[in-house]
Amino acid sequence: MTDTPPLDAATAGRYARAGLANVAREYPNHPMHLLLGPDDVGATPSALHPLFFGSYDWHSSVHQHWMLVRLLRRFPELDEGPAVRDWFTTRCTPEAVATEAAYLGDPARRGWERPYGWAWLLTLAAELHVAARDDALRGIADELAGWAATLTPLVEVVRGRCVDWLATTTYPQRSGTHANSAFACGLLHDAAAATGDAAVTAAVGEAALRWYGRDAGYLAAFEPSANDFLSPALVEADLLRRILGPAEFAGWFHRFLPDPSPLAEPAVVSDRTDPQTVHLDGLNLSRAWCWSAIADALPAGDPVVDLAADAAARHRDAALPAVLGGDYVGEHWLPTFAVYLLDR
Repeated sequence: MTDTPPLDAATAGRYARAGLANVAREYPNHPMHLLLGPDDVGATPSALHPLFFGSYDWHSSVHQHWMLVRLLRRFPELDEGPAVRDWFTTRCTPEAVATEAAYLGDPARRGWERPYGWAWLLTLAAELHVAARDDALRGIADELAGWAATLTPLVEVVRGRCVDWLATTTYPQRSGTHANSAFACGLLHDAAAATGDAAVTAAVGEAALRWYGRDAGYLAAFEPSANDFLSPALVEADLLRRILGPAEFAGWFHRFLPDPSPLAEPAVVSDRTDPQTVHLDGLNLSRAWCWSAIADALPAGDPVVDLAADAAARHRDAALPAVLGGDYVGEHWLPTFAVYLLDR
């Protein structure tokens, strides 16, 4: 097993305070708003997305909401817990969710936020589902279940889109940013496991094998690109270790990535005020959790285990100091990746 330290209460509090500030901050905002007519011109982010309007963009708002619920579940006595609950009670309303669902449900927007935002939305829903059944949170179980139920119309739209996408898409997207198919599939797989959604679990497994099962000879030296926050190679491996049995995964991994050493060196982040360059802090965080999971998935004695464990630690140590205290272009989303790493 790798030795990533567990998330502690003091760090959880810092991330929760950042998350609460982020989800409530409407500007600056990068809405990626598809205009369908003149009435769409001039709409504010909070009018378009009355729940997920903050955190610079929609998908970041969604996964900051996931982070807040995860922190509340992991630390029921969190000082910021009442503020998290107040936020969800005030903002997660049937009217707000209906507006969100209508926006995403428009046929002209069938690809909007695909697949990254979709996967995080189902991950948030799964987190609420799990939290509502956690004995440590029984005192607020009705609140949690209520928020989950309120989100249902939006979840149903996104779940349907995910199932269609997985079944009908011929080729995966292998980029190192939001469009990456493998990272989204990993989130969807875990969310489906948490909620018992056998149909999504099966759809992810079928797509993963169709897209990646025969991959071999990946040239790791071509990574990273300038604005990656995901390693295309490692998120693919992180997905396949979920789908394949241990021995089968080890064989696949060595065929796919015969020389993983170029991915063991943390990326250099030259300008944390640049919204693209700061992605590389996220790359270091995501590589850390991928390497950690790969080290755990490979059999004892496999020659990559030590490299993977060492790479996980070095990427973690390079990235965690940069999560907070920097520019908003990084701070609006990096806490989510830090929590995902530390609480895996």
